Amino acid sequence: MITIIWASGHKSPLASVRQWSEKNGHERNDCPALDCQRTSSMISPKPGGWPYGFDGLASAVLDSRGIVLGWTETAADLTGLTAEDVCGRPVQELLADLPGDADTATEIPAFGQVRLRRRSGEIIPVTFRATRVTGSSDLVVVAAPTQNVSDQQQGVELLRAFSSQDRIAIALHDRDLVIVHSNNVSGVFGCPSVPPRGRLRDVLMDGDAEETEAFLRQVLDTGAPLVRRDQPVRWQHDQARQRAMSLSAFRLEDERGRPTGVVALYIDTTDQWRARRDLDLARKTAERVGGSLDVVRTAQDLADVMAPAFGDFAAVDLAEAVFDGDEPAKRLGGGDLCLRNAAMAPAAEGWPAGIERGDPVPPFLDHPVLHSFQHGETVILSRDEYISVIGDPQLVEFLLPKGCHSVMVAPLHARGLTLGDVSVWRVGSSVPFTEDEADLMAQIASRGALAIDNARRYTREHRAAVALQRRLLPPATIDAPAGETAGVYLPAGGGAEIGGDWFDAIALPSLRLALVAGDVVGHGMPASATMGRLRAAIQTLADLELEPDELLTRIADLVQRLATEAPPADQDTVGATCLYAVYDPVTQCCTLASAGHPPPVLVRPDGTVEVVEVSPGPPLAIGGMPYETTTIDLEPGSVLALYTDGLIEREGDDIGQGLRHLMDTLAATCRPEHPLDETGAALLANLADQAPRDDAALLLARTRAVPAKDTAQWQIPADPAAVSEARAWATRQLARWGLDDLLFTTELIVSELVTNGIRYGRPPAELRLIRHDVLVCEVTDSSPTQPRLRRAATTDEGGRGLFLVAQLAMRWGCRYSPGGKTIWAEQLIEYPH
Repeated sequence: MITIIWASGHKSPLASVRQWSEKNGHERNDCPALDCQRTSSMISPKPGGWPYGFDGLASAVLDSRGIVLGWTETAADLTGLTAEDVCGRPVQELLADLPGDADTATEIPAFGQVRLRRRSGEIIPVTFRATRVTGSSDLVVVAAPTQNVSDQQQGVELLRAFSSQDRIAIALHDRDLVIVHSNNVSGVFGCPSVPPRGRLRDVLMDGDAEETEAFLRQVLDTGAPLVRRDQPVRWQHDQARQRAMSLSAFRLEDERGRPTGVVALYIDTTDQWRARRDLDLARKTAERVGGSLDVVRTAQDLADVMAPAFGDFAAVDLAEAVFDGDEPAKRLGGGDLCLRNAAMAPAAEGWPAGIERGDPVPPFLDHPVLHSFQHGETVILSRDEYISVIGDPQLVEFLLPKGCHSVMVAPLHARGLTLGDVSVWRVGSSVPFTEDEADLMAQIASRGALAIDNARRYTREHRAAVALQRRLLPPATIDAPAGETAGVYLPAGGGAEIGGDWFDAIALPSLRLALVAGDVVGHGMPASATMGRLRAAIQTLADLELEPDELLTRIADLVQRLATEAPPADQDTVGATCLYAVYDPVTQCCTLASAGHPPPVLVRPDGTVEVVEVSPGPPLAIGGMPYETTTIDLEPGSVLALYTDGLIEREGDDIGQGLRHLMDTLAATCRPEHPLDETGAALLANLADQAPRDDAALLLARTRAVPAKDTAQWQIPADPAAVSEARAWATRQLARWGLDDLLFTTELIVSELVTNGIRYGRPPAELRLIRHDVLVCEVTDSSPTQPRLRRAATTDEGGRGLFLVAQLAMRWGCRYSPGGKTIWAEQLIEYPH
């Protein structure tokens, strides 16, 4: 704390003694008590008074021999001895010891330190000064405790040190806040001089002066000190340059406690203010820029950091290729730089008509400043310099904000690529940019460029993952004899994360339809790649017409093999769940099996909604355990919904609540007259608004049935003669259906299939014909023997039956069931147009 002492205007001790000696004419042997106790204003006592009950300066008058002639009351307070006790006695008797040869000295030194003995015997170190009375040999000695004198000297030295500082101004304001005394106001405020009895408005801008005087007035009125209040200010002589000042103030009071003025300390804190501003900008850049992996959002975050904290307006321009995740082309010189505006701040108003979000940046002339920018330098341009770079004053008015006088442009350079630029403008009374600020701009632009480049690279990878995901998924809608399907896929995080969820609808022989929904662990390209491998494997096994439980067993083996092929750190993350269902439109039965997958939801034609009870097996990553099948009947017009867990997992809700929400939505939107794709879009609309944590896939299938008039069955006797009967029966049935053009080939196919069933199969056997857009011939028997297509040798008597079927039919195959096998062949029916 700094204490400043102002003289009260009382007479000094020496003047009082001189007045007493000259006017009163007292003899030296007289020893009146000198009225000097009120002459002390040279030393300010500590709170609570001086030690030893002393308050003031002790004064005494001595003759040339050191005999005490006069004694003040303050001297009596200091020593405990009255004037009667000491007058007429040598002053040496009051000393505890004499310095050097003082006892033999004939003269009293002008100043020094001695130790006085009080009446109580206590020793007091004091500092004295002796002054000779004009025209007399008498001396006036003024003394005070040495401790108090040292404190005063240290205070004076401290005040002198503060007063000599270049960046600290100490000013005394009177009650009208006029500067009546100051040490370095001109130096700290940076002005040439402060007028005599000037005010702050002579130094600071009016607004800054009024604000500062308001705080000084508050200190003067309340007495509460003000400590280190920081505020930006501008000087009258240099209005374009903004500085910062720290203000501390306390009130001065007279002896009665009445306010007499305010002492203020003004400290130039411009460097600290700039350092804090730079740190704040760096911190905001680190906190706000880079939190998004969207290129435009990242650019907007960078612009929001720059304005209004660093400039009045800020804009970010990016190369066209960056928006798509590609690398920008390297360009030097003027012309069309292929830049487009990506972000503006503030976004509300004040921008010229030529700058709008998404607009291309106009071409630039080939200018040295442009070359400096393209080589990675941050450039500062005045309005005139900007006009010279553009080359067209009208275009400048079209591009510069109104009142702009200074612009700074920094390249967004990262990993050897110039992605674009960030521009900051200052308008109106804002101070122009300085070279010191260019370094800060370059640092912020460098951090922003890295964040934008990260977003660009993510955009490229995300686009590739999306393309891969879409290529791996089937068409959104499928129209098959067994039913129509519609599938939708929603990435996690509103499109930010592509995962391994998938759906599939596979047309099987005999007009059957396989429905698949699966979920691969993880996100990104690895999950998409794994999903593609599983989908391809399921399609291959589906063509083999395996039962759902056996198919899932084979897929589980594949997933375990994929886990062993993965790197050791990723082996535990390879896994998947799957639901596989096969619907037969002839029997109107659906057989399902689940590998740790959520159960499907069934919407019946009457609008009732239920969860299909499926016995869930282990996920596909866990082998060694069997899967169970469930068979349900589906009326024509029923809708079966297969989905992944991302559709029913909601923030703050359990899976049960999500499943109930799915059922309620299906009940409300799944109507016979509504297309399935609209129903799927409605189901995912709410989920998309919530940016789900996991990706979601949904497959809706509305079933159909093959009419009874389009199927025919015939039991095959266990007799070789039944072959001719089967041909005749098939010929009559095709004649009823009007398929005369298929009679010859169908007779041959039926003959070979029935012969094969009688020769190699076991009864009972059955022949079935199914008519739709293809003619299906099926022979079912109770033998699980696998038929094989082989090329018969020239001398072989058999082995040509299946080869003949393969030549006549569009395709053929064999499927197994718990009761045996079915060999089938399909022929295309060409209906007249």
